[in-house]
Amino acid sequence: MDVNIENSWKQQLESEFDKPYFKELTGFVKQEYNTQTCFPKGSEIFAAFDYCSFDDVKVVIIGQDPYHGVGQANGLCFSVNNGITMPPSLINIFKEIESDINIPFPSNGNLERWARQGVLLLNATLTVRAHQAGSHQGKGWEKFTDAVIQSVSGNKSNVVFLLWGGFAKKKGAKIDNKKHYVLNSGHPSPLSANRGYWFGNKHFSKTNEYLLKTNQLPVQW
Repeated sequence: MDVNIENSWKQQLESEFDKPYFKELTGFVKQEYNTQTCFPKGSEIFAAFDYCSFDDVKVVIIGQDPYHGVGQANGLCFSVNNGITMPPSLINIFKEIESDINIPFPSNGNLERWARQGVLLLNATLTVRAHQAGSHQGKGWEKFTDAVIQSVSGNKSNVVFLLWGGFAKKKGAKIDNKKHYVLNSGHPSPLSANRGYWFGNKHFSKTNEYLLKTNQLPVQW
C-alpha cells in the first residue's frame, strides 16, 4: 500500500506513517490486496483525504467499514459509485435530507460532491475484503483514523462532527466539543432508523445553520 495522501494531510499525519503499527498495517493491506479481492480499489483507499484537504474540512461524518459488495466502495463513507444501487443506510440519509431541507432525492449515491465542499467522509477502517464485513478491523486502521480525528479536533475550530450510531459516538469521544459542534443520533441503517433513532434528527439543517453562524459556506447537500 503506497501512502499517496493529499499534501495537507501528509503534513498533519506524517508522524503516524513511521510508527510500527502503520508499517504493520501497510504490510497487511499489501498482502490482502495481492492475494484477495478487496475494496475500495487501491487508488481510492485515501479518497476521503484526496477530495477534502485538511484546510477545507468543515464537516466530518464517521462511518465504520467500506461497503464490501462489488463496485460499491469508493473510499468515501456511506457513498457508492455512480450507477450502483444505493444501500439502505444511504437511502435513509437522503430521505432525511429530503424531509429536513427539502432537497429532492438524488439520481445517484456518489457523495464526492459533498467531499469537494469540505465534508470529510471518514470510515474508521479504510479497506475490507470482498463480501466479508469487518475483515480488516483490528489491524491498525482504527489507530490511524483516531489520529485523523484528533488532528482535526486539535488543530481546527468550528468543525461539525456528525456521529451516527454507537460506533461513531465512541470514535468521536476525544473531540473537543468546546471548539466544535458535535451532533449525535442513531445510525441511518434500517434497524436503527425504523425504531425512531434516525429520522427527524435534522442534522443537515443544523449543520448548515452552524456553518452560517460561524461565517462558513453551508453544504449543498
